[in-house]
Amino acid sequence: MIIEYKKMSLMEEITVTNIDHLGIVAGLIDEIGIVSIINQKLGVDNREKITAGQVIKALIINGLGMVSRPLYLFSQFFEDKAVEKLLGTGIKSEYLNDDKIGRVMDEIYELGLTNLFIEIGLLVIKKFEIETKYAHLDSTSFHLHGEYNQIEATENHQKKPILITKGYSRDHRPDLKQCVLDLVVSSDSGIPFFMRAADGNESDKAVFGEILTEVKKQIKLDSIMVCDSALYSQENLKLISNLKWITRVPMTLKKAKEVIELDLEKVKIISSTDPVIQEITRLLQEKGYKWLEQNVTYAGIKQRWLIVESEPRKKSDIQKLESKIEQEKKMALKLAKKLETTGFDTVTQAQNYLKSINKKLKLWNVESLEIKEKILNKQSIVYHHHIKIQPRVSEIERRTLVAGRFILGTNIESNSEIKSPEILWNYKNQQACERGFRFLKDPHFFADSFFVEKPQRVETILFVMSICLLVYNLGQRELRNTLKRTSNLLKNQLGKPTNTPTLRWIFQCFQGVHLLTINQSQKVVNLTEERSLILQFLPSCCQKYYL
Repeated sequence: MIIEYKKMSLMEEITVTNIDHLGIVAGLIDEIGIVSIINQKLGVDNREKITAGQVIKALIINGLGMVSRPLYLFSQFFEDKAVEKLLGTGIKSEYLNDDKIGRVMDEIYELGLTNLFIEIGLLVIKKFEIETKYAHLDSTSFHLHGEYNQIEATENHQKKPILITKGYSRDHRPDLKQCVLDLVVSSDSGIPFFMRAADGNESDKAVFGEILTEVKKQIKLDSIMVCDSALYSQENLKLISNLKWITRVPMTLKKAKEVIELDLEKVKIISSTDPVIQEITRLLQEKGYKWLEQNVTYAGIKQRWLIVESEPRKKSDIQKLESKIEQEKKMALKLAKKLETTGFDTVTQAQNYLKSINKKLKLWNVESLEIKEKILNKQSIVYHHHIKIQPRVSEIERRTLVAGRFILGTNIESNSEIKSPEILWNYKNQQACERGFRFLKDPHFFADSFFVEKPQRVETILFVMSICLLVYNLGQRELRNTLKRTSNLLKNQLGKPTNTPTLRWIFQCFQGVHLLTINQSQKVVNLTEERSLILQFLPSCCQKYYL
């Protein structure tokens, strides 16, 4: 809230506005140079009160505002904020109206959202020396309310917007229409450098190969692409034959079912002279991983498969298996009881019904000890089973053996510098994408963000959300790297020293920082010693908003 005090005798005007953590966000945006990139692309009209770049900056600040409110309350968000301090001299909150925001969103869309995001992402990679040896591709869906009818391309708008429709919902809202966001992020801190908005019914398996081909074409980075099993199909593997990749192998493949049962108990991990690989191996073994490498050919492509077993996951899978055995036993007893009380006209009919029951069971088997003949009313004859149930021992033993196991595939040759532990380690980093999606869906950041009515603007919102993720992850990376480089620590939420604090916690630490204005003379207040210390480890562009 803006607080104004007027003392008539001294003619002083005092205004208090909020900066909180938004100076950090604004500083990171400045550090990347997002405003200048947008303005350079769209141009600056001197008659406008606020530039397109400043509007996008405001959208990012709002997106990372931690206010648990949707973007359609955009103007209200800035009512009590130090707008001029954050966005530029002369900028007022009323300039951020729906019409202006809508026009900028449409102009950004026409620029080409994916290409614009790639440009910003590559700039960040180069400027901040982001490691891109490994990159991770994944997708998620966002549900929306409203009709969102399909819009065709026109002469003025050559691009066809995405289709907002029902599809496989990662949000567990199959009743609602949705859109899909594809992201490629670096293994280094999860910095995104490729985004793509897609139809709500898009299938990962159908498009992942095409996406990676597009990434390779537009981005001159020799990254090893890491994906989940949606990538692993004959069509996709042939499509990306010129790329290096690591992916999970679907267990539906016949070959996968064979190799998953190999004996891993006597496997000895081949030691490496590389200290990095040694450390990775040690960490993986501490976490209960063991693996066996196999050379296979699939889709005409020579590959290395890594049969991996995780001890914690094995324990969990065995617990689930034991529970499933008990549940199916109850089901088998129920079916057996019903079967014994059912009379059949012929022996063949009785046998066929028994077969149909056993098809429903995976871990138990209903066995007929004998089929008894029974005469009814001295004329008709019926046949009854005398049965018992038996566990399918071989199937239970097989499932116990493969519990906690999965297979990773790669087209990187065995004699390359990429060793098995590194393959497993970097596949585990696939969580970088998943963490990014959890961040975007966190209600503290983007609660009900899709307030717009046009699919084009839905795509633009996805672009802004992806930029927010880039800004957040970059800020967290720079903070942590500085702490490690200078051997310093900050207190986490529990008051314990750490050199890996989350940026979200740092944001919370800055709640309550205000800008005090007295007769146009400004001063940042409530900047405690702890907050000043934190600022030392953030980029200089963040510091200027407070110091």
